[in-house]
Amino acid sequence: MYQTIIINFPGGIISPGNLYNILVAASKASIQYVRFGLRQQLLIDTTTYNVAIFTTELNKLGIDYEENTNNFPNIISSYPAEEIFIRNTWLTEGVYKDILDDIDFKPSVKVNICDSDQSFTPMLTGNINWIASSNSEHYWHLIIRFPKTNVIYEWNQLCYTNHIARITQAIESIIKNNPAQFIDNANASGEALFALLNCEEFIIKPAVQSVSLSSFNLPYYEGLNRYNNKYWLGIYRRDELFSIAFLKKLCQLCLSTKLGQLCCTSWKTIIVKGISEQDKSLWNVLLEEFEVNMRHAANELNFQVEDNCNEGLALKSFLVKHLSIDDTRTFGICFGIKTRKKSEVFSSILIQQRYLINLFGLKLLPVYDILCAKDFNPNERTGEIFSRGNPGFLLPEQLRRSIFKFYKYRLNAIKTNQQHHFQAEEPIKKDGVFLYQCNSCLTVYNERIGDLEQNISAGTLFTDLPDNYCCSLCEAEKDNFTKIEQSALQLL
Repeated sequence: MYQTIIINFPGGIISPGNLYNILVAASKASIQYVRFGLRQQLLIDTTTYNVAIFTTELNKLGIDYEENTNNFPNIISSYPAEEIFIRNTWLTEGVYKDILDDIDFKPSVKVNICDSDQSFTPMLTGNINWIASSNSEHYWHLIIRFPKTNVIYEWNQLCYTNHIARITQAIESIIKNNPAQFIDNANASGEALFALLNCEEFIIKPAVQSVSLSSFNLPYYEGLNRYNNKYWLGIYRRDELFSIAFLKKLCQLCLSTKLGQLCCTSWKTIIVKGISEQDKSLWNVLLEEFEVNMRHAANELNFQVEDNCNEGLALKSFLVKHLSIDDTRTFGICFGIKTRKKSEVFSSILIQQRYLINLFGLKLLPVYDILCAKDFNPNERTGEIFSRGNPGFLLPEQLRRSIFKFYKYRLNAIKTNQQHHFQAEEPIKKDGVFLYQCNSCLTVYNERIGDLEQNISAGTLFTDLPDNYCCSLCEAEKDNFTKIEQSALQLL
C-alpha cells in the first residue's frame, strides 16, 4: 500500500527553497512526515493512490526522484561536518561544491567524498571512495570497494581535485562494462581495474604513503551549539520522522535569516550551520513550538539502522533501554542493526537479525548474531563473529559483553601506543658526567673542578685522591662519598 520516493541531495547539501517546494508538493499528496536516509537522501513514504499526485508535482518542479528503486545512490560527503567538527583542513566548502558541480551525471555506483580527518561521515561505504590527502593539498586518495563484495583496493596514485569527476565516471564505466569481473566477484582485482583506466588523461601523482583514516570518535551531533562566532543546530528524531509542518517553518526561517543551505547527515539527522547570535532566539522558538527534544543520550545517537526499517528501530529502542538500565559506557563505539541481507550499515559492532525458520516468506524464531569489525574500526569491512544465534532475551547481555571486549581491545591499544611513544621519545644515552657526594652533608666533589681548599687541582680523578682525603665541610672520610650522575642532582 505504500511507495517510497527517494530524492538525492548530492553531498548532503540542501537548498531551503528547493526543500520547501518539495514539502509543499508532499502536502498536496496528504503526506505528513518525511525521513532522511543513510546516504543523505530524502525518503518520502506515501500511499499508492497518492503517488501520482506527488510525482506530478515533483515533475513540475523539475526534481529528480526514484520510486521504490535506488538505481542512482546519492553521492555522500563529509561537508555537513565541515567547520563544526572538522577544522584546520584545506578541504573547504568551496572545494566540496566544485567537485559536486563537476559530477554532472548520476552515478549508478556509490560515491563517497570525505575528509580523512573525521569519522562523522562513513568513508568507505561507497564503491568509489575519495578521501582527501592530509599531506598534499587538492589531492585525493582513492579506495575502491567493488560492488556487492567486501573486496577493497587502494589505488597507489593521488588524483587532483579537478579530475575527480572524470575519473569517477571512467571507473564507473569500466565496472559497468565488465560486470562479471568487477561486480559480485570475490576475486575482483584492483590492478585489473586500473589497468583499464587511461591515466594519461588525468592529473595524478604517486601516493607516497597509504591513506590515514581517523579512528572513530562520533561527535555529539544534536542541539544548538556555538562555534567560532556563530551557532549550528543539529536535529535528531528518535523515530526518524520529521514533520512536514516543522520542516516548512525551518526552511522559511533559513530563508528569512539569509541561510542559503542546510545539511542532512549519514545519521539521518539535519544540521543548520551559520546561525547568528541575533537569530538564536528564533531557532529556540521554533524548537519549542514543535516540541523538538534535544540532548538525547549518546548511547542512542551512535546507532545506525537501515532505511525505512521499523523492525530495526524497535530493536534499537530495546537495546538502548537495556544499555541505559545497566549504565553501560558506549563512548567510541558505533552500533549497526541489520535485518536485510543486502543492506549496509556503518558499525564497529553489528547486530544482525536472521530467522531460524524462513521458508516461502514465512519468518519465525528471530535470532541475532553479533559481529565485530576488524580492530572495531567501522570503516573496515571484515571482522569476527562475537556471538551467534542469540535469542532476544539474551541479546542485551551479549551486546554488553561485546562492548567490554571493545574497551579491553582499546585499552591494550592505548598501552601499546604509549609504550611505543615512550620508546621513540627516549633519548639516546651518552656517557654522563659523574660527581661524588658526601653522604653526611651532601657536599659535592667535581673532578673537573677539584678542591682548591685542599690543594686538589682541576681534573683530578676521585680515585686518585689521597686516602686521607676528607670532606671540606664536615670532614667525613673519602669512603663516605657516593658516585652520582650530575643530571640526578639537577645541577647545570
